[in-house]
Amino acid sequence: MDGVTLSDLKQIHHPQGDIYHAVKKSSVGFENFGEAYFTTINNSETKGWKKHSKMVLNLIVPTGKVEFVIYNGEKFFTVVLSQENYKRLTISPNLWVAFRGLGDKLNLVLNVASIEHDPNEAINIDLEEINYEW
Repeated sequence: MDGVTLSDLKQIHHPQGDIYHAVKKSSVGFENFGEAYFTTINNSETKGWKKHSKMVLNLIVPTGKVEFVIYNGEKFFTVVLSQENYKRLTISPNLWVAFRGLGDKLNLVLNVASIEHDPNEAINIDLEEINYEW
């Protein structure tokens, strides 16, 4: 789907604790750094739909399992991110995004956003407003 990039990320296993890469300024899809934040999503709960007008999202799931759904007004793109499928999901502005927790324990999402949070820059709608079978 145009505006969506899925990038492989390195996991470096170390006996004293593993290292999980997230994003570098040279990474494909990286636009700019605005802020980084974590959000959690409970098992079987869904957050969304949200559409940003300016922000580029760089989403990583270092622990747990999360299903992301992106909608461009015509078709859907879905991916499940986890330690087993450790990738960065980059989403351009003007695409609808929703996500659901699939792991039984902590489902943690990191967003390395291209701009700082601006409540006037995004639109939120109810899940029922876009017909998707979760």
